[in-house]
Amino acid sequence: MPATPDESFVLLDDDTVASVTRAHREACAASRRATAPLALDDPVHGNRRGPLPLGWVYLHVLRELAQHCGHADILREQILSR
Repeated sequence: MPATPDESFVLLDDDTVASVTRAHREACAASRRATAPLALDDPVHGNRRGPLPLGWVYLHVLRELAQHCGHADILREQILSR
């Protein structure tokens, strides 16, 4: 697991599409297991701002996903325009 967000963009020589996909699926499964017993109002620890409700964390993840999908759409449009 990368120590910082920037390190998550560094590929190792043995990284493949399959290994990165597998790591992503494992991270998703671990997240589901960690949050399964929690309610949306339960605090989640580990953020630099202090504990945040799980619902806030979910909303933040959705907003980040939407933003990155927007970035991908811009890249797709630029590629198609060439």
